[in-house]
Amino acid sequence: MLVRAGYPSVMLGHIVIVGAGQVAVQAIDTLRRRGFTGSLTLVGEEPWLPYQRPPLSKKYLAGSLERERLLIRPAHFYTEHKVTTLLGRRVSAIDPRERQVRLEDEAALSFDALLLATGSRPRSLPVPGIDLPGVYSLRSIADVDRIRAECRPGARLVVLGGGYIGLEVAATVRELGLEVDVLEMAERVMGRVTCPEVSAFYEAEHRRAGVRIHCGAQVAALHADARSGRVRIVLTRDGGEYPADLVLLAVGVAPADELARAAGLECENGVVTDAHCRSSAPDVYAAGDCANHLNRQYGRHLRLESVDNAFEQGTTVALNLLGTPTPHEKVPWFWSDQYDLKLIIVGVNAGYDRLVLRGDPATRSFCACYLRGDELIAIDTVNSPREQLAARKLIAAHARVDATRLADPAVPLREAARA
Repeated sequence: MLVRAGYPSVMLGHIVIVGAGQVAVQAIDTLRRRGFTGSLTLVGEEPWLPYQRPPLSKKYLAGSLERERLLIRPAHFYTEHKVTTLLGRRVSAIDPRERQVRLEDEAALSFDALLLATGSRPRSLPVPGIDLPGVYSLRSIADVDRIRAECRPGARLVVLGGGYIGLEVAATVRELGLEVDVLEMAERVMGRVTCPEVSAFYEAEHRRAGVRIHCGAQVAALHADARSGRVRIVLTRDGGEYPADLVLLAVGVAPADELARAAGLECENGVVTDAHCRSSAPDVYAAGDCANHLNRQYGRHLRLESVDNAFEQGTTVALNLLGTPTPHEKVPWFWSDQYDLKLIIVGVNAGYDRLVLRGDPATRSFCACYLRGDELIAIDTVNSPREQLAARKLIAAHARVDATRLADPAVPLREAARA
């Protein structure tokens, strides 16, 4: 992977941000607080101001959070910060050489610097019937509004995918009284992000709540009701049949890097950037879910899908645009709320060769510690918020730990580090 080094090559009069999410808000806030007086334009496909996405699969879907409370910042924030907001507008192309962003309505925006914060898009499945009425993805307010309209007690939901989103929705709608089947093609849920022990714990919790989880289930087709034309049944390759009043497609997301690819920027699992969030084109930055950045903590490129990563990279981009060389090198963290369980993952567990359980899963408060050699590289905490705070410091310091002390919950986590 190659990216172009260098800082803004011209005086910045106009910065354009494509994508209206957490990255954009944090970049705007940092730029203005740090004294940037030039023009700022925010372009977003959706008709709403930037809003929080994590509550979509939980409180907003449950109806316990109003739409206005999803907003990251109120409307007056953009007025006070003199931001031109172009909402409900789709970008058709970017031209780094001409320094232009073209919109589908043929309008053009000239820029001195461009921030791509286009996020990610839900993946689909190449099976017959996946586009039937009643089959939904969950990425936006509009998606949740459509799903929630069908969430009535006794309705049958089939979730395709046992990752964060699929399990969060399963937990939420089960508490609303729906019947839920989760079909996961892998041998365990959340297999991409956590260890078998944590997967088994969550599978048991969902089953206890009445969710039916089926692992190793590969979808073959979705069939429609003859009268309504809506999805009515999900078929798996092993002959399984799962009745459905609605289906949630939750098989992961892909980086929304189409604009960057078409413009000739280097892309590989997202827009490739250096540690300063700079793309391969001069004065074009990328951050958030769409960016595959050089992470110094782990010594390789990573594409991270988390609010914290978007927040931190938005700040990083702003500081670099202002001429303050700033690498993005924070330890990543993620969270998931399912029922009364809060899972917080700190670090990236890829490459671990030893797992230490800290505490007993039967208590519903424990940790899974991932070691490479005797270095703590990541930790999953379940209902253990204090542990994740100490873990961040240890992981950032590449701390080496005593596995025996690490396994003992009576020993404070910070004291498990070797001298």
